[in-house]
Amino acid sequence: MTTVRAPSKVGQRPQIIALYPAEKAAHEDLPEVARKFLQQAYETLHAPDASTVMAASAVDAMLKEKGYTSGSLYQRIDQALNDNVLTQGMATWAHSVRLEANGVRHADAAKPHATPEEAAQTVEFAEALGNFLFVLTARVERGIQAARSGS
Repeated sequence: MTTVRAPSKVGQRPQIIALYPAEKAAHEDLPEVARKFLQQAYETLHAPDASTVMAASAVDAMLKEKGYTSGSLYQRIDQALNDNVLTQGMATWAHSVRLEANGVRHADAAKPHATPEEAAQTVEFAEALGNFLFVLTARVERGIQAARSGS
């Protein structure tokens, strides 16, 4: 649900002053391709199937940015786990996201659509993975640089 606050002067065309909650924006420390997919996932949460596919694409792009480009997404998730880039929990959640998106992308006969709750969880994982793989790393690097320069 979105709440909009607008002035209430008679005779004036309403102008949006603020949106509640504020729109989410994919973090600038994410790689360009992953950031764009994650942003689209945020913007399509009202359409759970679309949001699920975009979030899974963000996860895929993040793994590719980390050098996992060969094989299927399934294989790349497992390789990232074996390389200790992902924890077991993250890999398990990543496989769940992969399966959810596959169900939507392939119009699975048993469950062709994602629910709003499933889409939100998929987006939450993509955001968390991006924070773990890129945002936190960038913050740490900036902190180290600031400590070295005495800032």
